[in-house]
Amino acid sequence: MTIPGLMIAAPASGTGKTTVMLGLLRALTQRGLVVQPFKSGPDYIDPAFHRAACGRASFNLDSWAMTPGLLDAIAARGAGADIILAEGSMGLYDGVASIGATGNGASADMARRLGWPVILVVDVSGQAQSAAATALGFCLFDPDLPFAGVILNRVASPRHERLARRGMEEAGIRVLGALPRRGDLTLPERHLGLVQAIEHPDLDRAIADYAAFLRDHADLDAIIAAAAAAIARPQTHDPLPSPPAQRIALAQDQAFSFVYPHLLEGWRQAGAQITPFSPLADEAPPSDADLVWLPGGYPELHAGRIASAHRFLTGLRAHAATRPVHGECGGYMVLGEALIDKAGESHAMAGLLGLVTSHAKRQMHLGYRQARLLAPLAGMAMGSALRGHEFHYSTIIEQKDAPLAHVTDADGAPVAETGSHRGHVTGTFFHLIAPGT
Repeated sequence: MTIPGLMIAAPASGTGKTTVMLGLLRALTQRGLVVQPFKSGPDYIDPAFHRAACGRASFNLDSWAMTPGLLDAIAARGAGADIILAEGSMGLYDGVASIGATGNGASADMARRLGWPVILVVDVSGQAQSAAATALGFCLFDPDLPFAGVILNRVASPRHERLARRGMEEAGIRVLGALPRRGDLTLPERHLGLVQAIEHPDLDRAIADYAAFLRDHADLDAIIAAAAAAIARPQTHDPLPSPPAQRIALAQDQAFSFVYPHLLEGWRQAGAQITPFSPLADEAPPSDADLVWLPGGYPELHAGRIASAHRFLTGLRAHAATRPVHGECGGYMVLGEALIDKAGESHAMAGLLGLVTSHAKRQMHLGYRQARLLAPLAGMAMGSALRGHEFHYSTIIEQKDAPLAHVTDADGAPVAETGSHRGHVTGTFFHLIAPGT
């Protein structure tokens, strides 16, 4: 039996699809439905918001980085749910030029493969009937893509709504909601996107407000009915990624939280023991851990606290003397000699790698990464292929150690951020998504 499902997408970033997604998750949950959330693309912040909205873990689905079997295995997390809601990333058809395991990473790839009709969130600011031309273009661009309708966002007045609806009616596009302009219904952001869910001062209240907003201005019955039109697709399940060690100490707090949920799910399913600890609380990693894993996050915002976290740093160094330590992006920077914050102040880090990074001069590094390991990485042999994603604004000032991997972008062009290794310590600027080929 196919579980009803929808892809909540938009023509571009910044149109309000996250507000719509969170409001729908909570509103449908309050109706008594079991709602399974997903996130299309390489985003490690939104899934935590999804979980807060509906009480179920959200998982990333990525058509560039994941095999068809892995996509199906992750999508199977929706078993037992009444309805699936997936949040798109960027614009509906936005991806990379090259084709990965099943597509170019666009939200449209996922909607097409998994048979989920698309609800397009259209920002109608500064236009009325003309918004229908945009929506119609998205409907017709890919005739194989199931399309449920639109939710109009940032509607200025009842007259504005009537005009925008008239345009959609003339184009034959169903309007599933019309949301008035509300400047107070926004989530705080910083340089990598939304502020993390754990940092939001009153997240539950904010999500409750979104739910009330959607109940008042969207046709929830029609949205539920649209999800029932999901199309059954053939499926082949691969196992989730296997754990890199049996006992894994995982840094988890406001400075270290960027890890993909499907990785943790796969590690746990395979019997690995994952023990969280907080560097910001000056907690040392558990002494019996086989591996310490430092995810990405925002260590640049807490560099002073990390530099003075003596129990954490001492325990990390002791572990690294005999057992593996791996850091991704922010975690990688903490493994280095120093981290320079945006004010230009240098903070001493763990000193386990000869890496110095700086946020004083911001430079965006963004995109999919293909890697071939030049040295072992925490349970993964030299020569292993990996797929991941890089997104940060830090600059490498110094990197003294040997490169960890040959790294390219999605199109095969080499990138300078190769990661590095020394002894039992490894680090990368890309976040691991899945094994490659």
